[in-house]
Amino acid sequence: MVRRAFYPAPVSFAAAAAMFAFGALAQEPAKPLPFELFHGAKSGTGGQDAASAPEHGETSAESHGAANPHQPAAGMVDGAGDDAAADPQSAETEGVKAPFSEPAEVAGLEIGEQMESLEPYKLVRSLQFVQDAVVQGDHSAMEMQRFLIGVIDSRLRQADQKVFDDPRNVDAALIYAMSGGNPATLDILAIKDKFGNFDNEVTTVLRAYLNGRAAKTQTELTEVVEIYRDTEIGPYITLVAANVTAALNDSGALELFDWARLTAPGTLVEEAALRRSLFIAAQKNMVEEALHYAQLYARRFINSPYAGQYADLVVDLVLLNYETIGDDGLSEILSFMDRPRKREIYLRIARKAAISGLRDLAVFASDRAEALLGINDTAPQAMAELYSGMAKIPTDGVDGVLQSINALSGARLSRRDRALRKAAEIVASEVVKKPLPDSFTQAMPAMIQQPDMTQAGDPLKTAADGEKKAGSPIFRRAKTPDEELRAAEDETFKGYVSDRKQALERIDKLLE
Repeated sequence: MVRRAFYPAPVSFAAAAAMFAFGALAQEPAKPLPFELFHGAKSGTGGQDAASAPEHGETSAESHGAANPHQPAAGMVDGAGDDAAADPQSAETEGVKAPFSEPAEVAGLEIGEQMESLEPYKLVRSLQFVQDAVVQGDHSAMEMQRFLIGVIDSRLRQADQKVFDDPRNVDAALIYAMSGGNPATLDILAIKDKFGNFDNEVTTVLRAYLNGRAAKTQTELTEVVEIYRDTEIGPYITLVAANVTAALNDSGALELFDWARLTAPGTLVEEAALRRSLFIAAQKNMVEEALHYAQLYARRFINSPYAGQYADLVVDLVLLNYETIGDDGLSEILSFMDRPRKREIYLRIARKAAISGLRDLAVFASDRAEALLGINDTAPQAMAELYSGMAKIPTDGVDGVLQSINALSGARLSRRDRALRKAAEIVASEVVKKPLPDSFTQAMPAMIQQPDMTQAGDPLKTAADGEKKAGSPIFRRAKTPDEELRAAEDETFKGYVSDRKQALERIDKLLE
């Protein structure tokens, strides 16, 4: 059921009708702020951002994404395009290319009744088409995705058992469960199955996986993958098996992820497989492989609402392996991104490097981010100056750095960065602060009067004493343990330690 590249995708009447229902909600997303470019714009009026969308191939605590599995019927999209072009009143939701049709006139049925009468596999086709559009960058389709998931869930729960005599509907139910659907629905279908339409091996391992018992399903999943690899649900089962294998810290998961993405190009299956492959390769310190996956993802899915996770993975990869990757390796990844996203990556690297104490990398990334600034990019400029200033605090010019940090406008910084600036100010102030004269580290050595053991009639001893100067080390003797303890308990020392401890605690709280 995997759609091949360059083939148009069929969209059912349900999807077309829903597009009209939600067309008014498809608003032009606002321009993203710094650190939001990789998280997607909010879709419609639902108030949820793209990052909250169901995600394929994750555990039960996460949702699952999908890909379009079926080849389109010949001429379906072409004919629909002619109709839409001929009718100037036809409305088409931005970014979701679907055939035009009159929503409520077919067979005299209402839209809701028409959807309930559709075969499940047709509804799932529409869901897969919309989900593929989302990962390709059409965030306006997020509302449609949520709507279709609800419609399919209701349709599957109410379906008669005869509906599943058609194997396409069985596959659709399984794909729905692995595409962000409700896991409880698959439980219901498995329990109600009286005619053996659902393969118990598949439903058992999937139900265990979706309900958080993935570790216990590894052996069974491997067998299921071998059986169903060349079927329509093969890419989905393989992706699930890859996630289970990855959870066991097995690098063999990369081979499964590769197979899943190569058999489902351009879909959410490929997007999820690439992102997870990057994570595993970086975790296993497989730098060359991680760079390869990072470049593939940047080239194919940089507009995905899940690209925020990808950006975090790239930043961590660069910070841990910059000596190996270098500027050339980073530039290869960023070459597939537009100017704002390049700047975003450099700012993230600069921030994390400054916090981690990687001074040279923080300054380098900040300078690169500043070079990519536009005329009106005041907020990114403030962020770059802050991160660069933080990295320069341990240098000789700390006075100038402190003045630069203090001059930054808090209105141009996010709440996190305002807290970071406050922490940087405290650290810089402590660096330039003059030491207290009565601090323990500056205190004069203890002077202990030696008792006069010289006899009045000893001229040699008297002459030697005359040559000694006050304050000379000769007058000191080794401290006893009791004297050292009393010195450590000196009030000045305790006050000094207390002040430094409080300063560190304030910095830690600001960085939380």
